[in-house]
Amino acid sequence: MLVSWNRLIRFAATDGRVLRGEPILPNPNFDLGQTNEKTELQAKVVIGDDLYDTTGKTRVSDEIVTVRKLLGPLGQGDVDIIRCVGLNYAKHIREAGRSPPPFPFIFFKPNTCIHDFGADVIVPKIAQDNQADYEGELVLVLGKDAKDVKLEDALDYVAAYTAGNDISSRKLQRDPKLAGGVPQWGFSKGFDTFAPLGPALVRPDLIGDYKDLLLQTIAWEQV
Repeated sequence: MLVSWNRLIRFAATDGRVLRGEPILPNPNFDLGQTNEKTELQAKVVIGDDLYDTTGKTRVSDEIVTVRKLLGPLGQGDVDIIRCVGLNYAKHIREAGRSPPPFPFIFFKPNTCIHDFGADVIVPKIAQDNQADYEGELVLVLGKDAKDVKLEDALDYVAAYTAGNDISSRKLQRDPKLAGGVPQWGFSKGFDTFAPLGPALVRPDLIGDYKDLLLQTIAWEQV
């Protein structure tokens, strides 16, 4: 599906408004993740209530504003549910001492996990003993309801891609004294702010084949 924008950001403008817009990239290699007040990034304001509208009701306007602070591309009210695929990286499976599952391992996060790009994550007191962990993920944003979809039609429901961080509390997930006899995924991964997104939504036709993307997670200057 093709929405009206190519890239979508959500931001606080220099005039005080919180808006969504199409960023005007100063050059093709500009890193949206480095946006701040000093970069003076400009964006065309997106008008319309339905981000994924394909009829023209939602459109990129001619109004140009300057970005003061970048927020997450989606707020909690924009997301009904977060469906996640666990054990989907071979290296991570080995680190966890697990075997590759025969089918995708699915778990869920509530929309209260959604958090702004670059904002501080709030680690609850019960997880502040050096157990909070990060996982960089490729996020697929569905733009319309999908049910009983054929495999070959699945990507037609993807409105955009973005990056995300699946934050976990590992002891609450794996320690039998805390999690019980089986790994506990919902509670350990479902705390507020445990799913930051961004910096932008990007339309699939700009991405091409998502399997060719290079996904890197950088923590403490290490890849």
